[in-house]
Amino acid sequence: MLVLWLVFAGIFLLAEVTYHFSGYGLVLFNPLYALALICVWSGVCTFLVSVVKGIAKKILYFVLTALFMVWYCAQIVYLHIFKQPLLWEATFTGGGDALTNYYKEALLGIWQCLPLILLVFVPIVVTAVLLGRKKWQLPQFGGLQGLRLGLVTLVGLVVAIVTLQVGRVLETEYYEEYTEFYDPIWVAENMGGLPLLQRDTVLYIGSFFEDMELFAKEDEEPYVPYVPSVESTDESQTTEDGSGEDQEPEEVLPVYVPQQLDINTEVLAGLADGKKTKWLTEYFQTEPVTYTNEYTGVFEGYNLIFLTAEGFSTYAIREDLTPTLYRLANSGFVFNNYYVPLWQTSTSDGEYINTTGLIPDGQFSMRKSGSNTMAFTLPRYFAKEGVNSLAYHNNSLTYYDRNVTHPNLGYVFKAAKSGSLPDAECADQIFAMEHPNYWPQSDLEMVYSTAPEYLGLERFNIYYMTISGHMNYNFGGNRMSRKNKDAVTHLDMSENAQAYIACHIELDKALEDLLYQLEEAGQLEKTVICLSADHYPYAMTVEEYDELAGRSLATGQEKFRNTLILWNAGMEDEPVYVDKACGSMDLLPTLLNLFGFEFDSRLYAGKDIFSDREGMVIFNDRSFVTDCVSYSKKTKETIWFTDADGNYLVPEEQQEAYLEAMQAEVKRRYNFSAYILQEDYYADILQALPEGFMDAAPLETMAPRWERPVPEVTDPTESIPANGEATGAAVESSEGTAASVETVN
Repeated sequence: MLVLWLVFAGIFLLAEVTYHFSGYGLVLFNPLYALALICVWSGVCTFLVSVVKGIAKKILYFVLTALFMVWYCAQIVYLHIFKQPLLWEATFTGGGDALTNYYKEALLGIWQCLPLILLVFVPIVVTAVLLGRKKWQLPQFGGLQGLRLGLVTLVGLVVAIVTLQVGRVLETEYYEEYTEFYDPIWVAENMGGLPLLQRDTVLYIGSFFEDMELFAKEDEEPYVPYVPSVESTDESQTTEDGSGEDQEPEEVLPVYVPQQLDINTEVLAGLADGKKTKWLTEYFQTEPVTYTNEYTGVFEGYNLIFLTAEGFSTYAIREDLTPTLYRLANSGFVFNNYYVPLWQTSTSDGEYINTTGLIPDGQFSMRKSGSNTMAFTLPRYFAKEGVNSLAYHNNSLTYYDRNVTHPNLGYVFKAAKSGSLPDAECADQIFAMEHPNYWPQSDLEMVYSTAPEYLGLERFNIYYMTISGHMNYNFGGNRMSRKNKDAVTHLDMSENAQAYIACHIELDKALEDLLYQLEEAGQLEKTVICLSADHYPYAMTVEEYDELAGRSLATGQEKFRNTLILWNAGMEDEPVYVDKACGSMDLLPTLLNLFGFEFDSRLYAGKDIFSDREGMVIFNDRSFVTDCVSYSKKTKETIWFTDADGNYLVPEEQQEAYLEAMQAEVKRRYNFSAYILQEDYYADILQALPEGFMDAAPLETMAPRWERPVPEVTDPTESIPANGEATGAAVESSEGTAASVETVN
């Protein structure tokens, strides 16, 4: 029986080593907890196989080993493609979509990982041969052998429990990452596959971990950033002696007021029925508000077109190849320290943080929000002014449940095709596009087809989720890269880098056409363009991304540094440069401030970039960048920033305290975001606001579409007119093209 236990243990150990090597190379990790779990699971599997009889014994042995090995192989492939572990939530909620939409990337990933997959299955093949030749037999359960098996299993269980309890008492990093702030990426890399499987399984089925203490200690004082007091300025002027005689007027300073709604905290306290809601109530009583500033309301009454750009990076911007991106990125507001973190559900989480100002909580936060009260999004504020909000995506209507989540944000959502819904049920939610089945689809075609729908409105709030920049980056499987191949073949780069730029040429053409349509409709001067990535192109290897950037991105959080476009034609000749550290979670409060909406800064994890709060960007593993420091939780690399004279912005004697304060602030914002989502807390906030505060005004009746001549496109080289001339922004003909493939964004 111990031989069978050793076989199971050997299979698990080989799989663990292979999985770690496949994703993390020769980087060492702490195997203690994984070894303890190997002892436990090997004992459980041995017991199950030993107690059954006959042919069922062999069947059960192969079923158990195959299940575990298939799980490990799936983890190896998923980690290779997405750079993060595959969790049950992604398997059960996104598996069907992936099988129907993402199979090409999956097949390529399997092929690239095939040697490691075969290695994982070697022990199963060997034991199958030995069993077939009767060189080895599966044991029957016996008294003494059973006692030995139980002892070994018990030792593993005790070691596992003690390891966690020691971590809890000593407040170690592994305990925090495994329990309090569960980080599957960290767990997979530093503890192993079995710990990941166990933690994720327990979390998914909602076992005793739900009752684990997730809150800060009661005596722990949360970090409260310094907020300068703002006093009202008395406009009446008097002389020193109070005579009020005429004198040279003093400069009247602007009066900045708190960005805060009339939230009744007593009502919130009365609604708090659990630890998390009580924590949130205390948060709203202690969180400092931000103040209005010189940029408050500069776009009041304007239109907004907000794009989440798939896989977009600063390094897609080239003056010669993507001139519109270059134009927009280098005028308007220019952000020199903007970051876009990568979250667990890459694109969907990127959309979630862009549109909600909240940090994603685990996987599929946007999907989870679909049944919540999302009352404080951009469409809700625009609706208060009677402005229509439309959202478009040039792939499937139902992928990531966008047909549910985006209307819940307040948008009328349309896509290029129906996805899993019958076409007849959602005909009014589909916009006509020439090639909806290309992979990836054309951003140019999406903008060309949809812009006339809203340009006839007096005001509008538009959201686009693009897709032309989607991986994989090659000229074989990526239709947009192949379409724009001729523009990049002269570049002294690998095919991967060339193809990446090529598919973003399609995004550039889409923006060029958008500006053209806005100008023709007389809407350009009163429209703001905002574009941010969902994530950096993580499908690239480190070496490929360095090549694209033309430099090493290994220092600090450099691979997450990106470009935020926030542009209006009236600012083109006088750009505003912003050096403050900022990120995608700051977008929503920043836009609310610029458009002059009355909002509460405490409702978001992000902060208005132009406010008096210190800049902070938070990453998936709770690393962070502020105006003063870049800190990597994984490597413990800390880079302190200096002023023009080379002096640290935080004096050396204060750096330790500052770092601890920032770490506490990161945890605080993480908890806030998670509990808002988990508890549907915005519903409580609504009850604590004055009645009718978020009531929407009657929306503007959809005006007749603004029309422009639509060219007959019969040749792949024929262009859509832009700025009155052909620009090479061609809509490809369907003749002579390869079979279309639907996949995922």
